[in-house]
Amino acid sequence: MGDFADLLQEAEKITVDIEGTKELPKVDRSIRQVLEASNDLYTKIAQTGSKDIQANLLLGSKGVDLPKIIQKLESISTKRTFESIEPVEDVNAVGILENEIQNCILSVFETGFNKCMKTISDCSWEHQASEWKQEKRKILNSMIGPSGALIEAGKHSNVFMERPISIAPNLGVAETLYAAKIIEYNQAVGRSMQKPNLISSFINVANELRDAKVKDMWDIIKYMTQLPPFPQSEDQIKTRNSAAVINALVKQGKKYLEDRYKTYMSNIINENLSTAMLGGVPGTYPLVRSYVGVRLQGEYSGLKDDKIDGRPLWPMVYYCLRSGDLAAAIYCLKKKNDKEFQDIIAILEAKLNHPDSPEICKLEDNIRYNYRRHVRNETDPFKRIVCAVLGCCDVVDEHSEVVRTADDYLWLKLSLVRADYEKDDHIKYADLQRMILEEYGETHYDAMNQPHLYFQVLALTGQFEAAIEFLPRIERYKVHAVHMAIALNELYLLAGSRDSTSPLISVDPVDVKPARRLNLARLIMIYVRKFEITCPNEALHYFYILRNFCDENGVNLFKICACDLAIETKEYNKILGVIQPNGLRTKGLIDQFTNAEISADEIAQMIGDNLVKKGLFEEAIDVYDIANNQEEVLNLFCTLLSQVVHLPPQPSSLKERLQEKANILSDRYAREGYKASSNIVTSYIKLKQLAIFFDQYHSKQFSLALKTLTDLQIIPRQAHEVEERVKAFKKLNVDVCKVIPDVLLATMNMLFADYQKIKENEYIPSRYQDNSMEKQLSHLREQAKILINFTGLLPYRMPGDTNSKLVQMEILMH
Repeated sequence: MGDFADLLQEAEKITVDIEGTKELPKVDRSIRQVLEASNDLYTKIAQTGSKDIQANLLLGSKGVDLPKIIQKLESISTKRTFESIEPVEDVNAVGILENEIQNCILSVFETGFNKCMKTISDCSWEHQASEWKQEKRKILNSMIGPSGALIEAGKHSNVFMERPISIAPNLGVAETLYAAKIIEYNQAVGRSMQKPNLISSFINVANELRDAKVKDMWDIIKYMTQLPPFPQSEDQIKTRNSAAVINALVKQGKKYLEDRYKTYMSNIINENLSTAMLGGVPGTYPLVRSYVGVRLQGEYSGLKDDKIDGRPLWPMVYYCLRSGDLAAAIYCLKKKNDKEFQDIIAILEAKLNHPDSPEICKLEDNIRYNYRRHVRNETDPFKRIVCAVLGCCDVVDEHSEVVRTADDYLWLKLSLVRADYEKDDHIKYADLQRMILEEYGETHYDAMNQPHLYFQVLALTGQFEAAIEFLPRIERYKVHAVHMAIALNELYLLAGSRDSTSPLISVDPVDVKPARRLNLARLIMIYVRKFEITCPNEALHYFYILRNFCDENGVNLFKICACDLAIETKEYNKILGVIQPNGLRTKGLIDQFTNAEISADEIAQMIGDNLVKKGLFEEAIDVYDIANNQEEVLNLFCTLLSQVVHLPPQPSSLKERLQEKANILSDRYAREGYKASSNIVTSYIKLKQLAIFFDQYHSKQFSLALKTLTDLQIIPRQAHEVEERVKAFKKLNVDVCKVIPDVLLATMNMLFADYQKIKENEYIPSRYQDNSMEKQLSHLREQAKILINFTGLLPYRMPGDTNSKLVQMEILMH
């Protein structure tokens, strides 16, 4: 039964655990925990009293939690607000001051750091702004000329960066041939001889090169420069736009095209001898007759039935005019013997015999009248173009049936150009130039693929500057373009830029449109840059072409270029010569060009000044010596020696090189006499002796060093010398003053070294052997004290820790 009773109890227990009770929550506590909770509850009730219990019961029945309200009321108690303030401990003044000092030091460091960073930032931005300013200047230079007008920028691949120049080890064949002619020309100029014809000389070079295109371009230049003498002026643009020069340029342009066409007809006939039937009679008429027989084989319609010798009349007349033979054209018309042609014959005879006759204008009026009434409606294209050319009428008609090449077109337009012409029906020279350069331009003529053609139309219309600016863009023609520009400039036919810093090609608003100005100086400098390092003689001869040009400060460009060349190549002796021990200068490359305005001394002075600006003082010494500027030579010696005189001697060091130069110069200057200010000479001599002093000091020859120092009389050795040496110090050059701290340290080191060795009884210097050891040490201490006193009286701020080192060694000697 006991077992069933146990089972019943366990079952009831499980049931209670599962179902629980509705009155009390389930509590899993031990007996001890229940006892402790009961005691806590009793303690609270006993403290609060029966009234608190009743209040809790009352408010609790209404859903109010009284304990929480009590806690909230206690949290807003004002007890702490009105409680007494506790006394504050005494302030730690020492700690606060130390903290403030540290903060001040840190703030100084931080301020200095911020200033340093700001300075670095400002400098970097300033450098960046300077670079951008240069780039903007390049861009503006490619857009704005000296007078503020737009300029022709050209077809460059990059406006921000110039194309790198390849340095040629030697001149090429063309460069060598051209350079020889330039040298020959400059030598004639320097000797005041008759100048060689540069055009002819350069044409001979072109013939040697055997390049047909180059030869043709030089032929164009030759034709266009064969002008009658005309008054020269400072402005070539104004000169070239005068009526006389325009007529001459038009005439020469037509002459080239006409001669070229005659050659072309001869070549066509030679290729078709059987058809041409030239015969053996020389002259233009048989040539034209044969050419017409080959050229006109049913190709043209509307030709009139007028014929001479079996050939159409008007093609015969046109090709005679096209080849420039007016007499042959007259012969053709007279052979037909028709009264209708009398006006044409009359104007042809007038142009042939009296080209400047005023009657020509009247005859042109007659032809113009006849053209408007009858010829304009003719079906024969050759008759129309002949009358249009002779009467200067119907200038807008392109005559495309006859004019089929660029040469024909240009000849037609040049034939219709008139200067100072009262009639409206004509072409102005400037309008023709503008049409070719601006309206048609490089695209129309496919200039990059046909550079010869584009150059031809520009040059034959008198636009030399635009033609030469275009040509160097083709690498194979660059050398020829430069020498064309040189030749034209020597003939006063090139319009140069008003400012040497202008872009290569520019437009000035005061010039007649579409005139351009070429910066010859820039063109030559760009050309010479690739061989100036290896061939300085040839480079100088090209720079001599610029002898009549000046920069914005009025300085001769030849001098500037020669100066830059010497600095770039470092060939000072080769360019300027060498000063021999006897004081005479050997001749250099520059002596080829010396005259009343150019001297080797002047150029050497300019080179020296530029070297000083670049900080190349050592090179400047030699150059100033060539310039015979003793003042600058000694001044630079003092500047450099003061920086290195205290250093120990080392092979090939700056100090050793300066000492070698100083010995050479001293011997020569001693013979010739010093020509500089006494202060500079005295400083130079003292620094030279100080170099010897420091060499003796570094080689441990203390006795000799102290003797040298005594002879210099800049450091006191006796007490009574201190005041005198201080006064003498005030008169010393600043370069010598810089060395005094090192001299004092070296002297103190020698005294201290002697003191230590005497103290250790290692050896007794000979100058102290007659005295007792204590007197010797006392003498050394006195010497050290004299140095300390001298240092303290000097009106000079010693660098670094010089004073502390001197005092420290002086203390160690006691």
